[in-house]
Amino acid sequence: MATVHIKHGMYRTIPVKDMAFTLVKDCTPGAKGNYITVNQNGHFGAAFPDIIRIKVDHMDDFEIIQDDDGVVTFSTPTRHHETDDEIMDRIGQRFEILDDMTKAAIRGDVKAMIVVGPPGVGKSYGVEAQLEKSTLFNRIVDINKKPKHEVIKGSMSPLGLYCALYKYSDEGSVIVFDDCDSILFDDVSLNLLKAALDSGKKRRLSWHSDSALLRREDIPDTFEFKGSVIFITNINFDNIKSKKLQDHLGALNSRCHYLDLTMNTMHEKFLRIKQIFAKGDLFQHYNLSQTQADEILEFMDENKEKLREMSLRMALKIADLTKVSTNWKAIATCTCMK
Repeated sequence: MATVHIKHGMYRTIPVKDMAFTLVKDCTPGAKGNYITVNQNGHFGAAFPDIIRIKVDHMDDFEIIQDDDGVVTFSTPTRHHETDDEIMDRIGQRFEILDDMTKAAIRGDVKAMIVVGPPGVGKSYGVEAQLEKSTLFNRIVDINKKPKHEVIKGSMSPLGLYCALYKYSDEGSVIVFDDCDSILFDDVSLNLLKAALDSGKKRRLSWHSDSALLRREDIPDTFEFKGSVIFITNINFDNIKSKKLQDHLGALNSRCHYLDLTMNTMHEKFLRIKQIFAKGDLFQHYNLSQTQADEILEFMDENKEKLREMSLRMALKIADLTKVSTNWKAIATCTCMK
């Protein structure tokens, strides 16, 4: 029976360091990081379940133990361990692809794209920056030209979705749904979205229920959608457990380009923040010295498993606290940690 030696890990909020467990299931990626399923062997007492999942950041944070005739030997997993530079290169390449795909959507070469990644890592910022550049260029050409895109955030009803798609149904238009995840959990909305994203030559949408809103806004009950759609979400489609929802999302997936920004661990999210800081785009509106900025990043790195979230917003929250007091670390410990 295999055993695993955890060098560094977390079970819920409990640090796990230099402890051995009976291995139940090898390391697998989860919604919030990498997890090893083990039998806790009484380490945490009877109040906790026997079978638990321990979170690890890196593949070298644990070792598989081979038990041969009572002699225990430690063997390092053969999987390649990415260096921090390799992780940042991978993530940086994904964001470059996001920029290129957004430009293609503006040109009309890409009709539909799903962008998946954790909150607060710059998914929306990159897309909106490309859309603003396009709008600025169009206004230089024609000062009276109206923007051909819209970013919609938050909850949306099926009828609201139908109206929004009609408004931006012309060729060259781009509509961005940012964290509008309610669309994914409504059958009518999903069917409308599937029709808009269809790969056929003509994408025709219909609304055959009586609606005072459509009459008032003079919106037809049938129209052809010629625009492009970018759907930005925190939900990783691969982690959905519902069979019904899997089928729906699979239908969307088959119609779209699917870009996963591949940031599943707190460490990867921190490296993304560090990457943006290196470009000078993180604290540009703060009058921080290099020492202060470095201290904020060091604080986030040291406490990445305790912070309520690892995001650009969290970095800026902590930067705000440097204006409140020289004792900002104590305040951040109280207000930004679990």
